[in-house]
Amino acid sequence: MTNGLLEARFAGLSVDDKSDNAKKTNPKLKVVPSSTILSPQNSNRSNHLLKIALEHKSGSLLRNSAVELSRRSEGTANDEQTQSQPQKQFHLGQFEIGRPLGKGKFGRVYLARERKSGFVCALKVLYKNEIKKGGVEKQVQREIEIQSNLRHPNVLRLYGHFHDSKRIFLILEFAGKGELYKHLQKEQRFPEWKAASYVAQMALALQFCHKKHVIHRDIKPENILVGIHGELKISDFGWSVHAPSNRRKTMCGTLDYLPPEMIDGLWYSEKVDLWSLGVLMYEFLVGVAPFEDSMVLTPRRIKRAEYTIPKSVSTEARDLITKLLVVDPEKRITLEAVQAHPWIVKYCVKGERLSTEKS
Repeated sequence: MTNGLLEARFAGLSVDDKSDNAKKTNPKLKVVPSSTILSPQNSNRSNHLLKIALEHKSGSLLRNSAVELSRRSEGTANDEQTQSQPQKQFHLGQFEIGRPLGKGKFGRVYLARERKSGFVCALKVLYKNEIKKGGVEKQVQREIEIQSNLRHPNVLRLYGHFHDSKRIFLILEFAGKGELYKHLQKEQRFPEWKAASYVAQMALALQFCHKKHVIHRDIKPENILVGIHGELKISDFGWSVHAPSNRRKTMCGTLDYLPPEMIDGLWYSEKVDLWSLGVLMYEFLVGVAPFEDSMVLTPRRIKRAEYTIPKSVSTEARDLITKLLVVDPEKRITLEAVQAHPWIVKYCVKGERLSTEKS
């Protein structure tokens, strides 16, 4: 895809970057100290807004700031008078940029604060030349279209987006405790009360997505963030798809998490996410993926559902794993049944209580 076509994908977006001069240069991100973002000394108003943003995520000021970000990005108009007004657009100058939060193949994610409201967010910066080189223009467009329309406590919010001549910026919800993958690496495996709480949250998030006809197709610890209160947030929708027919055939995702029907090149439905949830649950409890092997042997083991559950895993947890990792997708347990499973019911309330006590 040429740069012209890539630009056309975002033709409806403003490139009103105050740092972008007439020669279309690529302004550098001006990074301010993280302490300035998280503990600003500029004014009492900023201190108050940031305290609410980081400690009281359900507060009305935070909601109002988030709603304002979404409205300004979407450019929604409720009446003729609103439609006649100039559409508000984002530009880089509206944000103070803090420390890097993460790095990906096509860009970086930074802690940021919207200057006007003091709203703390994450700014994902994608480089157009890298996107073009990797041939993932469609995935980026799909990620923006899908994630911006999902509103759920366990799905990372995409508040808005804008771009300049060389970069695309996504304004994302700030997940204060970072990547779930790093937590799992540190703990090696999660205790059952915590794993049960995480699986229940993932089931709720996926149930919501599936009702919206969205199939995620790449559920794994690397694509999940942890919010400021310890709640999970599905964060990467690059391989997701909106499929009203609930039938697809594209092979995509991560090998260790691929379901048998995808490896066999068959038509598949949203039930691919159920298989991935089973692999995720196994990894939570054991510390490694159930089918992890060589590039040749892993697909074979997946197609046969060939794995071993250690004795350290409880009988109830073992039962749920075996009901998720079923070769026939039609025989996999439903997300509703996952939430009602004895293992979830046994640990969830206790787990949430213990999590609150330890945090």
